[in-house]
Amino acid sequence: MPALRRRPGSEAAAPGGGDDAELAHSGGPWTKASVAAGELRVTTAEGLGKMSAAHEGIAAGAAGLAATAALAAVRESWERRVSAVRDECGSVRSALLNVAREIGEVDVNNKVAFSQLVLKQDADR
Repeated sequence: MPALRRRPGSEAAAPGGGDDAELAHSGGPWTKASVAAGELRVTTAEGLGKMSAAHEGIAAGAAGLAATAALAAVRESWERRVSAVRDECGSVRSALLNVAREIGEVDVNNKVAFSQLVLKQDADR
C-alpha cells in the first residue's frame, strides 16, 4: 500500500484518531485561484490594447500642447504598471497550478491508500 504523505509541518496523529491534519486537501481552491489569475492576466492585456488604441493619433492631433507630453508620461506610467500586473498574474497562475497538481497527486494517493485499507479490512472480516 502506498504511504500516505502528510502535509508539511503537520504533526503525527495517532492512527485512526480522525485528525484531519493527516490528510492533504483538495486542489479545487488552488485551481480556481489559478483560473482567476489567468483571467486577470488576459483582462489586463486587453486593457493595455484598448489604452494603446485610445491614444493613437493624440500626439499628432494635439501637437504643440503642453498637455500632450503630460498625457504621454501618464500613459507610459500606467502601461508599465498594468504590464507588471499582467506579468505577475501569469507568474502567480503558474505557481498556483503547480500547487494544485501537487495537492491533487496527494489526494489521488490518499484515495488509493484508503480504498486499499477498506478492502483489506473487508477481507479480514
